Amino acid sequence: MYGRTASQLLRELDIADSDNLQAFNSDTCDQVIAECENHHLMLQSLIRKLEGEQLDIQTARNEDHFGAVTHHLSLLRNKRCLMAYMYNRAEVIRSLRWKVGAKLPEEIQEKLSFSEKEYFKNHSAAIESSMSELDLDLTVDMVPPKDPYIQVRVLDDIGDNLSLGDHSFSLTKNSVHSVRRTDAEQYISQGLMEEFFA
Repeated sequence: MYGRTASQLLRELDIADSDNLQAFNSDTCDQVIAECENHHLMLQSLIRKLEGEQLDIQTARNEDHFGAVTHHLSLLRNKRCLMAYMYNRAEVIRSLRWKVGAKLPEEIQEKLSFSEKEYFKNHSAAIESSMSELDLDLTVDMVPPKDPYIQVRVLDDIGDNLSLGDHSFSLTKNSVHSVRRTDAEQYISQGLMEEFFA
């Protein structure tokens, strides 16, 4: 049945939540594209047949006309499903830039297609360019915190004598430090630190 393969892509989006990106389904996308090409060929064939019989494509009401309409509508539906799949994935990828930072974790990168990796890289470069032009870090909190310093607990060994702001820290697993929020945010978003409430 026409459109069933394309609807699988939309079911994938429905199952996945906005924070959990599924692996790019290149096999199903390729099948939908192949189905679109088949619909296009059948549509062209039916139009040529109608023209060969010197029938008006708009007013003819025979099986060839209705077949052409079916292939045309199926082609449009498949394209809409592909576009919805790509658009929703692009939205998740854009939001990851703000949640995770400029470097995606390996487990997320494995789920992206080559084009999506390029999209993320270009999107990150555009954000970085804007922030450097404005001399403003847009990735920090939009509402100013009451205290610029927060307590953080290190979740994984990050390194010794790491410079955060104007201080050096030994960021070993389970150590607790008082650091500037802006210095800790990139580590918190990468899952290497968490805010610690005593």
